[in-house]
Amino acid sequence: MKEMICIVCPKGCHLNIDESTLAVNGNGCPRGAEYARTELTAPVRVLTSTVRLVGGELERCPVRTDRAVPRDRLSDIMAEIHRASVTHPVHIGDTVISDVCGTGADVIVTRDL
Repeated sequence: MKEMICIVCPKGCHLNIDESTLAVNGNGCPRGAEYARTELTAPVRVLTSTVRLVGGELERCPVRTDRAVPRDRLSDIMAEIHRASVTHPVHIGDTVISDVCGTGADVIVTRDL
């Protein structure tokens, strides 16, 4: 039996998951059960970071993936983000890297600069 706290909503349900059957107890909604199963079988995260900003007042620009990416690919994605840069001006939603590391997710700007 695996125990975890659901992070899908502010309720923070205490989940109990049978690792052999993936049966979930303690969830207050269906999203909690889906979260628990995903977290045990193929965990994903939305990645936030910064990239170099060329020609702007600030040196870095905040970015994030536009969807959750496999947790085991985070190091590869961070390496690609580290190599990237954007040129001033940038706007919220601008794509910095398309299909980062073949995940289907784009790295997008999260602040107008």
